Amino acid sequence: MGSPNPSPPPRPLGSALSTRFGARPVAMAGGLLSGLGLFLGAFSTHITHLYLSVGLLAGLGWALVFTPSLGTVGRYFPARRALATGLVVSGASVSGLALGPLVPLLLDTYGWRGALLLLAAISFNLVAAGALLRPLPISSEPPGPPKEGPGLVRLLRHGPFLRYALAFVLVDAGYYVPFVHGEARAHEVGCDEHRAGLVMAAMAAVDGGGRLAAGWLAGRPATPLLRHLFAWVVLTGLTLLLLPLGTSFGGLLALALAYGFCAGALVPLQFSGVAEVVGAGPPLVHAIGLMQMFESFGSLLGAPFAGTEGAGRVG
Repeated sequence: MGSPNPSPPPRPLGSALSTRFGARPVAMAGGLLSGLGLFLGAFSTHITHLYLSVGLLAGLGWALVFTPSLGTVGRYFPARRALATGLVVSGASVSGLALGPLVPLLLDTYGWRGALLLLAAISFNLVAAGALLRPLPISSEPPGPPKEGPGLVRLLRHGPFLRYALAFVLVDAGYYVPFVHGEARAHEVGCDEHRAGLVMAAMAAVDGGGRLAAGWLAGRPATPLLRHLFAWVVLTGLTLLLLPLGTSFGGLLALALAYGFCAGALVPLQFSGVAEVVGAGPPLVHAIGLMQMFESFGSLLGAPFAGTEGAGRVG
């Protein structure tokens, strides 16, 4: 949630590598791979080449950047983890709004090969961004009793974590449906291209505001973070249920704004909540990667199960 969805396996791979080598080199390597994948994609002569370069290589790179970075930021700010996470993941909304109009412009001006080269240049900046991740100090705590097995194995036997991850598999099954099918729904109720685009842009814009607001509110000590998360899950589900009632441009826009805000609010609390379940130590990065692997299946299956109406509207 809150990021591109490459194939599921790289998420735990990123967490395992960052535990072994540190978040900084893994994130830098991910930035290099993402830029390299887009760069090689610009020279593709067959769809298979795009699957391997943009799909596999760039997707692997993005996963190696996202999971270690997010886990490290969560450990940087234990007292204000929700707010720090909200600030970090709000960048996805900003980039989404910027790339929405930028990519068609690049395609019209430079063609798809030139657009991929320019996007590769942007992705290579992730190397510099990864270099800014400051290594965490080595813990001075005295060694405790030996722990059973590697971190990922322990998490697979951690009941509260598995229930938490399963909950977000279900959440993600519905989370992306309005973003995938929203434009087709806007056309269905009589909106032209401009108004349909406005509905989608508005939903994406308030998504970022929801991320910041939820992170700030969760920093208030009055209510436990997981209760904040539960409240936003309920609100997101209710607005998702109400979306079909938007039968005019105004009604659909209002409901899209409500959904975008509530759905965005889930993102920082989802990742901050992992620390509440498994703790804020080294297992945190493993838990984020493993949870994202699980929820990727919900993300991939939700929109197709919801229908194929939006699939025919590309470009």
